[in-house]
Amino acid sequence: MNSKDLRIVFFGTPEIAAVELQHLVQSGYNVVGVVTNVDKPQGRGKQLMGCEVKLKAEELGLKILQPVSMKDENFLNELKGLQADVFVVVAFRMMPKVVYSMPPIGTFNLHTSLLPEYRGAAPINWAVINGEKTTGITTFLLNDKMDCGEILLQEQITVTDTMNAGQLYDIMALKGKKLITDTLEILAKGGFKTIKQDLSLPSKPAPKIFKQDTYINWENTCENIRNFIRGLSPYPCAKAVFFDINTKKEYEFKVFEACIYNNSKQKSTGDFWIEQKKHILVQCSDGILELTDLQLNGKKRMPSSELLKGLRFEGVLRKK
Repeated sequence: MNSKDLRIVFFGTPEIAAVELQHLVQSGYNVVGVVTNVDKPQGRGKQLMGCEVKLKAEELGLKILQPVSMKDENFLNELKGLQADVFVVVAFRMMPKVVYSMPPIGTFNLHTSLLPEYRGAAPINWAVINGEKTTGITTFLLNDKMDCGEILLQEQITVTDTMNAGQLYDIMALKGKKLITDTLEILAKGGFKTIKQDLSLPSKPAPKIFKQDTYINWENTCENIRNFIRGLSPYPCAKAVFFDINTKKEYEFKVFEACIYNNSKQKSTGDFWIEQKKHILVQCSDGILELTDLQLNGKKRMPSSELLKGLRFEGVLRKK
């Protein structure tokens, strides 16, 4: 069977999924429907708005299903009516067996790590936070456990020392296009071999990152803190709380980039000071880190040299 003759239903929500959906349609694959999340209130006006996948599906003129519950009988009947051969999943929620077992060929997911490492909701962030030199992408068949199904295809990706999570995300979105179509090719031909994940082995987790997880711990090493900043940049972004010893006020700001200034111990861990009116420095456990790109409360994101124009402050940084 030709892979472009397969009837495909696509499941996804965020930007990376919208990129893969557009590629499938523009490459001539037969996407007969899209399943995505319900609209959510966004912005100051809290108006209901669709996610990136819904907006892209509307632009492409595709049929859209937005179930509140994946077990809703009306949704299941409508999904069956699409008569799909295969379901393709990119960044979507857990699916019940009644859904993922529906198509005759199966349901596969594009995951942004080299499984079995980094199962979970934030594999890109955690790979960078942990200072990995290589990561990758995986397609695998869904089962009833998160990211534990049999592996179909994988591709390694090099992570450079300067790469942040957003840059790695872009690379994965680009490489994911080919991995998805290659996976559709082997599924259409049949007779493919899968690789079973050994669930008894320990693996590095990739849990969802909440706001309380984004605050920098200055007791850590410079390298670990720099990796933490890279792993959360540009979103959700590492955060720091600064106590100004002059005004006796606390300020919160986002840190997008940092570099190791030197390996000396000059002040108490967490102390924060300015040098030459352009370097924002923080004493960490094993050296000094320079914050080079940040966003102070109520200000725009900017290089530290720009932020410091007209500002005079010193104090200590705290972990919230």
